[in-house]
Amino acid sequence: MSAGVATRATPIVALDVPTTESALIIVSALGDLCRFYKVGSELFTATGPTVVKALRDHGCEVFLDLKWHDIPNTIRGAARSAARIGARIVTVHASGGKAMIQAAVRGVEDGARTGEKTKVFAVTLLTSLDSAGVAEIWGRPSIVVRDEVHRLADIARAAGADGIVCSGDEAAEVRAAHGDALDILVPGVRLAGSAANDQLRVATPAEAVAAGANYLVVGRTVTAAPVVRDAMRQVLDAVR
Repeated sequence: MSAGVATRATPIVALDVPTTESALIIVSALGDLCRFYKVGSELFTATGPTVVKALRDHGCEVFLDLKWHDIPNTIRGAARSAARIGARIVTVHASGGKAMIQAAVRGVEDGARTGEKTKVFAVTLLTSLDSAGVAEIWGRPSIVVRDEVHRLADIARAAGADGIVCSGDEAAEVRAAHGDALDILVPGVRLAGSAANDQLRVATPAEAVAAGANYLVVGRTVTAAPVVRDAMRQVLDAVR
């Protein structure tokens, strides 16, 4: 697949709330408009695996976005547990290296539920970072974000990851470089006119799809909208 060719993307709504009850209010409000939800650090730390079970019981798929970064043995155990509770996508930091990503891949295979696959996505660079922020972290005088994302995507693919997480700014070039070998998940997706909040590299749903995203994560642009179903319909219209 070449850059600029739209894929059929799956929107995922971020449940960045502190309780299972708050999460299920959003799920109920959106109903059949969304069947895939992100559970991140805030919600999972507060509720543990029970929220994943609650979402699965509602017929929803779960993107467990904990962005693991630890020694390979620990990551393998975490990935095994995530697969066992029914997470469909999990994340590790690509900067943890090839062995750590491979451990996550083995872990989801260890814990696979019958007839289900849990995908491992490697996070390249957080969308809250720009080149200056990455340069400070890496301790290098200058950084080109796209180059770093490409380098980390290469590591992820070599380690057997199913996909990567990157911003819409880099997605088209990653798609051009890797074709269908890597799924691409774009976070920080906002409807036109929505605030970027604490994210620096953002995209609209249409931009993410045009760049080659397989999955896109929408958060406050939907969940904080005056009418969440109307906002979600705008997202769906943009990705069709």
